[in-house]
Parts: sequence; C-alpha cells; structure tokens
Amino acid sequence: MGIIWTIIIGFIAGIIAKFIMPGGNEPSGFILTTILGIVGAFVASYLGQALGWYAPGEGAGLIGAVVGAVIVLFVWGLVARRR
Repeated sequence: MGIIWTIIIGFIAGIIAKFIMPGGNEPSGFILTTILGIVGAFVASYLGQALGWYAPGEGAGLIGAVVGAVIVLFVWGLVARRR
C-alpha cells in the first residue's frame, strides 16, 4: 500500500507543481507527471533530512513533495534551456 500511496501523492504533487510553474520545456503525460512528483518527494525528503526538518527515514508530505517537484521542474527548465 505504501508504494501505491507514494504514486498517488507523487501524481498529485506533480500536477500541482505544473500549475505553479507553467512552461513549455517541462515533461508531460501521466507517467512523467507522476515521476516528477515522486522525484520531488524524494528531493524534499532528502533536503528535509539534511536540514533536520525530518527524522531519518521520515518522508516529506504533500506540501514537501510539491516544493520538491517545483525544484525539479526549475532544474529541468535550466537543463532543457541549455540544449
């Protein structure tokens, strides 16, 4: 059930992040949006643990996943612009 919940939260976080940062160079589609949100959740969890906001092994919630997904979208835009 944990993996399914992560996929659902990741998809919701990816959609919210796309609404926050609209643009033309971002990944699109159901699978890429879900992956974006999941990667955002991992980024937020890692940064939160590094800064002491989360305990070791504790993951980020929906808001953290959205913030992480926005960071991933920002980096994606920088990398896509260089090509």
